[in-house]
Amino acid sequence: MKTERTTIVLHSGDMDKVFSALIIANGALSMGMEAAIYFTFFGLQRLQKSGLEKGPLSKMHMLGLGKWMIKQRMKKVNVASLERLMNDFKELGGKVIACDMTMEIMGISRDDLREEWIDEYGAVGTYINEARKSTITLFI
Repeated sequence: MKTERTTIVLHSGDMDKVFSALIIANGALSMGMEAAIYFTFFGLQRLQKSGLEKGPLSKMHMLGLGKWMIKQRMKKVNVASLERLMNDFKELGGKVIACDMTMEIMGISRDDLREEWIDEYGAVGTYINEARKSTITLFI
């Protein structure tokens, strides 16, 4: 029997969207699916060293106050941190693909990234190969 898969394109670096991608991907993994996240454009910036938590809130940012308020509410209801979610994703067998075209465009080198999280570097063809085998594909 073929294992079901989900592939997520993480185009946004907004904190709430990174949370969404990791929560959905971890949910898929915990339900026995395979999961891959293709980090591209501003999403790729979250793979930079010390970059995971740096994204702004997508709405109601309020000069950083909105992000602080959301993080406090998440902490109150025991939502794991982005670092924990990413580590769980990797421990559960999740695959991280870093877009090498974005790296060239944005001047990001492999030395700038958290290598321990990255399974593969690739462009659109790498994403397409993952997506064509997937039951679920998302663009975040």
